[in-house]
Amino acid sequence: MDSSEYLDLLIKALLLAGVYAAMAVGMTVIYGVMKIVNLAHAGFLMLGAYFALELFQRFHIDPILGSVIALPVFFLFGMLVHWLLIRWLPKSDTPTLASLLLMFGFLLVLQNVAYLIWGSDDQSILTPLTLSSVQIGQISVPKVNLVVFAAAVICMIVLQIVFNRSWFGRSMRALIQNPYAAKIVGVDDERTARLTFGLGTAFAGFAGGLLGMLYSFSPDFGRQFLLRSFVIIVLGGLESVSGVALGAIVLALVETFSIVKLPASYQPAISFALLVVVLLILPKGLTSLFNKKWKAA
Repeated sequence: MDSSEYLDLLIKALLLAGVYAAMAVGMTVIYGVMKIVNLAHAGFLMLGAYFALELFQRFHIDPILGSVIALPVFFLFGMLVHWLLIRWLPKSDTPTLASLLLMFGFLLVLQNVAYLIWGSDDQSILTPLTLSSVQIGQISVPKVNLVVFAAAVICMIVLQIVFNRSWFGRSMRALIQNPYAAKIVGVDDERTARLTFGLGTAFAGFAGGLLGMLYSFSPDFGRQFLLRSFVIIVLGGLESVSGVALGAIVLALVETFSIVKLPASYQPAISFALLVVVLLILPKGLTSLFNKKWKAA
């Protein structure tokens, strides 16, 4: 491979990393605040793709706009799910079997409802952007990838602003860092948890709509990205929102450059192998390396 081909792969990896970050951040905030491994995240991703498809087919709404519309819709849906199901779970400092079984069961419910409504056939969202591209020297970059990347990055920036400058963000950070101290100083953990689950669900729906523009999808669509989300949040640190971007970049680079030596069908195995290696060597994620350097300095 020459330098232009490597540069092409690098650009594709960075564009993919933006979507991966938006995809995984919902799981990160839910785990950080509530200590729930949200297996239903795959179902929310799948519903986000179908939501964007329905808006595009029925109302001719651009899928990017449809993905943005999914944010408030899925936020309300997530709060409803929390009110109906999640709030009854016993509170714990670590993930519990009850929460795992509940979220896995809810994932199966979402998938079977999707089968009843949309069937098992693969769907695609095709727009004028899908087949057009931008030429940068010898490199051709699909316009849809650029637009999806820009939408994902903008929403991640907005989330970071909310996380750092709003009362809700401060409440989330307090519960992530020390839930007992947060309650002592007056943080309403129940209200914050409900809003956090809504926020995590909103970003899952948003990311699902973006992914639906890049891949064909069916009711099983979210499962292949659930493993990737696990890898990203483990790479970035289970409770680190800022670490999600780092984890997404590493995974996207590994997956993209692996096709140089391995078939594309090996990507799920590569993701799983990366997850195992990181759990064994760096259980606190890549950010723990930087924290050690800063403490040493």
